[in-house]
Parts: sequence; C-alpha cells; structure tokens
Amino acid sequence: MKPRVPVIAALLALAVPGVAVVSGCGASGESDATGAQLAPRTTAAPQQPQYEEQAVDQLQRNPTAVDPDAGVRTNFDPNEGAHESDPAKLAKPLTDAQIRAELERSGIPSGDRAALTPDGLAVAPLGAPDVVRSIISAANTIARLPYRYGGGHGTWTDTAYDCSASISFAFAAAGLLDRPLVSGDLAQWGEAGPGRWITIYANGGHVYMYVAGLRFDTSGLRVTGSRWQADPRSGAGFAVRHPVGL
Repeated sequence: MKPRVPVIAALLALAVPGVAVVSGCGASGESDATGAQLAPRTTAAPQQPQYEEQAVDQLQRNPTAVDPDAGVRTNFDPNEGAHESDPAKLAKPLTDAQIRAELERSGIPSGDRAALTPDGLAVAPLGAPDVVRSIISAANTIARLPYRYGGGHGTWTDTAYDCSASISFAFAAAGLLDRPLVSGDLAQWGEAGPGRWITIYANGGHVYMYVAGLRFDTSGLRVTGSRWQADPRSGAGFAVRHPVGL
C-alpha cells in the first residue's frame, strides 16, 4: 500500500516549530505558528533631507556703482562763502546792459527787432511770439531761392517763388494760411494798418512785408541775394495790413 505523502507532510508541518500555515493572502493578517495574531508592521517616518546651500544664498548686496564723492574736489567746502557778510565779495547778478551785451555777442537780438546774418538770414528776437519765430524760420528756407512769376502757387515746395507766394509760404508754415494768395488778395487780408510784429504792404502788382523790423521782399534778391533786407522802402501806393493779433 502507497504511503499518504500529503497527510504525513501536513502532520510534520504541525509538529515542527516555526513553520507557518498559509491561510490565504490578506484574509486575516499574519499569524505565528500557533495561530496568534502578529503585531502589525510599522513604517518608519522618512528622514528629512538636510538643507544644502543654494545659489541664492551666495548672492551679495549690489555694490555702489559710483562713489558718492566722485567729481568733488578734495578741498571742497559746501559752506564756503555761506557766511560772507562783505557785500563787495558777494557774487552780483548781471545788469540788463551786460545781458544785452552778451546777447549781442551771441548774435541773438534781445529787443523786438530781428537781426540779419551776413549770409542774409533773419534771427528772431528773444521776445518774439512763437508764430513770429515760425514765420521767420520758414522765410529763411526760401530767402535765397530765385524769383519766378507764378512760382510757389502750384505747390508749396518749389524751386523758385514770386512775391506773393514767398509771403504765403511763410504764413502757411505758421498756420495762418491754407493756400497761396496773390498780392491783390493780400491787400485785403488780415486787418488794416501796421501790426505789432508783422506789417504787409500789398497792391495788385507786388507785395512785401516787415517781420520784427526786417523787410522780406523779393526785390532784395537783386541787391544782396536774399529776400531779407535791413533797409526800408517806400510804402506809397500799397495797402497796409497785418495778420490778426500780430
């Protein structure tokens, strides 16, 4: 008769200490050989990583770009002269005469009259309104261009300008006109009489004007090569007008 191997193996397993009987995965927890419940396994808390120095910890405070005392002389005393009581030693402001002399040396007129440069261009006086400065600046751009009858009437930008187009160009640059006018139109334009800064002399055949005391006239081209002239001319036979407010 064949021995019952499975039965014998089972009996041996019960008799040998330390051999566990598997009762199924996860059915009722783990047991020891006697069937007693084992204590549950505990998982150790993970160890906190040690802090390592980062690149941001190595940043330094931004250094001073410029020494606060740069450019100051070593013997500089900010209070020097602060307690000076002798009027003769105190700095004195320039007088009006000295200021005018400085302006004359610089070429910028200090009164109401424009100055004429050696090359025939006008320099606006310091007291001139912005619109007058604009008129003078625009007139300078065409002051030495030649005369041509009808020039400057078909387009603002031309190679030559007649008398009325020359004045229309300067006025348009200052926002006083939106189209060229002929001399007959300018004889009725604006207000009657001389102006504070600008005076127009016009009739059906010719027109010229004074701006801050200087004459702007195409007839000056054959005299000095520029429309700007320091010398006056007769206004007989001309209507006298001026832009409103000027």
